[in-house]
Amino acid sequence: MQAQKKFHLVFSLVMGAMMISVMTFVISMVNVGWTPHFFQIWAKAFVVAYAVGVPVIFFLAPVARKTTGKLLGVPA
Repeated sequence: MQAQKKFHLVFSLVMGAMMISVMTFVISMVNVGWTPHFFQIWAKAFVVAYAVGVPVIFFLAPVARKTTGKLLGVPA
């Protein structure tokens, strides 16, 4: 695998884990509060969101990078 493609894949996995962890934690807390089963609810939300979110990050990050470059008039 090419170094740049490998970087993009690993970036998507890591960024997905970080962002989805925070977002699912906050949304789960808002929706159910601090219940005895909070971490089970959060873990389920995380797994579902990670399965959806990582491919979204993988495919849309280049688009977001190019769009940002165009908006700011700088190379992406």
